[in-house]
Amino acid sequence: ARKGAECMKNVALSVLLVLAIIFAVPFVIYAAMSAVTGLETPGGSPLVFLTGVLVSKTGTALAFVLLFHVARDSLSGHWIQYAAIWWIMFAIGEVGQAIGPDYSWQEAVAGILSETIYFPLSAYLVDWMIRP
Repeated sequence: ARKGAECMKNVALSVLLVLAIIFAVPFVIYAAMSAVTGLETPGGSPLVFLTGVLVSKTGTALAFVLLFHVARDSLSGHWIQYAAIWWIMFAIGEVGQAIGPDYSWQEAVAGILSETIYFPLSAYLVDWMIRP
């Protein structure tokens, strides 16, 4: 029972740390892109926008960590491949959004750059914290 409780503590902590990574990295990347290219923040209230991003990133962090946890026997030690799968999925999503309305290619590039940083960081962290 002690091992199970310790494992769940690591899963919960992993979710929080992954959330911090995938929320903070895009903030820095988008700020840099804004300074370099003039990329503008979406209209409306910044608080409402950031709240929406936080909710969305919470779902991503939960899925990222819980999928790894469930498949940890197979994924342990394969964090680069795990990050690559998530990166491909999200990068394709960025391109799809850029093709559609109300999303620029600058935003897509910023998103892909962010994902290039935060998925490997998150995968390494989860691989280190969640062991079979």
